[in-house]
Amino acid sequence: MTIANWCVLIAAWLPILCAGLAKGSMAGKRRSEGGYDNNDPRAWFDKQAGWRKRMNNVQQNSFEALPFFIGAVALAQLAHGPQDRIDLLAMIYIGLRVAYAAIYAADLATLRSLVWVAAMGVNMGILFASGVHTAA
Repeated sequence: MTIANWCVLIAAWLPILCAGLAKGSMAGKRRSEGGYDNNDPRAWFDKQAGWRKRMNNVQQNSFEALPFFIGAVALAQLAHGPQDRIDLLAMIYIGLRVAYAAIYAADLATLRSLVWVAAMGVNMGILFASGVHTAA
């Protein structure tokens, strides 16, 4: 498995981890006291504010961004793009998505948007990496 493929796996787990942080921070609290409600998790997240609400937003955005990343990696590899470049860009993408989550949790909206744009640019770089190699 390539490094880029491992990055796809990490990207698939990132939204789950972000939501888990918000949910886990309420461990030990009863539902009646605002603790996590596994019977109706969406309604529970709707009642959250601050960083917990923002981590749910990260979860949703991460799931939205995931298909493009998976597709970019898959298409670049299928086109026999330079694997070292695909791997490097995939690692940069993961770093940006982790930074995005932390910045979103910290409520730094402008920086968050810039990091989102950078991650999308890296995705484009992965997608177009397939056209960079020379024909054999």
